[in-house]
Formats: sequence, C-alpha cells, structure tokens
Amino acid sequence: MEPAVRPARPRRFRRFLARLLAVSTLALAVYNGWIFWQVRRLREHTPQTTAFMQEGLERLRSSDHLARLQHRWVPYDQISEHLKRAVIAAEDQRFLDHDGFDVEAIQVAIEKNAQRGRIRHGGSTISQQLARNLFLSPRRTYARKAQEAVITMMIEHELSKRRILEIYLNVIEWGNGIYGAEAAAQHYYGEAAADLEPEEAARLAAMIPSPRSYTRNPSTPYLEQRTESLLGQMDYARIP
Repeated sequence: MEPAVRPARPRRFRRFLARLLAVSTLALAVYNGWIFWQVRRLREHTPQTTAFMQEGLERLRSSDHLARLQHRWVPYDQISEHLKRAVIAAEDQRFLDHDGFDVEAIQVAIEKNAQRGRIRHGGSTISQQLARNLFLSPRRTYARKAQEAVITMMIEHELSKRRILEIYLNVIEWGNGIYGAEAAAQHYYGEAAADLEPEEAARLAAMIPSPRSYTRNPSTPYLEQRTESLLGQMDYARIP
C-alpha cells in the first residue's frame, strides 16, 4: 500500500494568509506613521485642505467643473469668542475635560439611537470630528470609526486644546462648499468671523450637524429653537 500524500494546498493557503496578514499589518503601520507625521506638523502648519473639503469639491464639480470652495484660514484670535463658546456648547461641552472621547455623551447617544431605532446621534467630540474631517471619508463604517479613534488619540497627544479648536473652526463645513468660520461669517452675515455677535454665533453652531440644509435657507423652526437654546448655554461654555 502506497503511503498517503497530504495535500500541499492547505499549507500553501496558510502561508499565503500569513504573508497577507504581515503585509497588511506593515501597510497599516506605515499609514498610521504617515498620519502621525501629518498630525505632528499641525503644531506649526495650517492644513491647506482636508479629506472632507476634497470630497465636497468633487461633489460640486460633478455638476460644475469650475466650482470652487469658499474657505479662508484665520488665526484663533480673529475668531469671535462668541462662536468658540457656541460651538463648544453645541458640539462638545466637556471639551476641556476629556482626552478625546466623552464617555457620557457616547452613552447618551446610544440611548437616543435605541429609542429612535436608528443612528441619529454619534456623541463625537470636537477632536473626533476633526480627525474625521482632516483624514477620513464621511462614510460610516466600523473600520472608519476604528481609524478615527486612533487619529483622535494622536490629535489629543500632539496638539493643545487651543490648537485643536482653532483648526476645527477653520475647516469644518458650514454649507454647500463653505468651509471654516471666516467663509461662514462672510456667506451668512457679510462680516468677518471676528465680528460675529452672540445670536449669529449660536445660529452658526446650530447648523454644524447638517450644514448643507441651511446654505440657502438659514432659518427653520428647528434652527430658531436650537439657536435660542445655545444662547442660554454659551455663557457656561469654557474655551481654551
């Protein structure tokens, strides 16, 4: 009787999987190293564009190939204190107290989503939103959330809270093709971001979760109600 010969295919397949895992791990390490270097550079350099800006420009140019974004960087001191307070009140009331993740806000978001039967609240902090805006896509996947968490930790480790808020206010979307506080102030009020009054600031902060909805109609019952609510909270918001 001839000895049984074990098939070589399973061994080759296992070796292939091991190599694939090794290559994937190396690629992920290289990618995260590049991201870390980009985050570190933000200490001194202002971002010229972001992943969300690029996505927004592509969306606009799908119907108008000459479309351009409205965006102009302004330093922290040239952004109204009212807007800083309004944004923190609206998006991340414990901004100065956490290390990038607000556990209480996440728990509240989970409860609200469970009640509604769908995902409407994310509990994301300003740092998490910044990580997403700078480097990731708007699509919601588990892989993206995991990468967002990694980048958030990098941002919190490398940047001061003041710098995080400065970048955030300069890059987030405030309407279709409108990015940053200066462009938003000019578009909606015809004035500089430094000159925003409390009610104007509160209204802009109220737009953040769904900015494109208000590009042409910055006045809805919900927006009016949310603006009034934020006006009552702004005085208690601490800013860096």
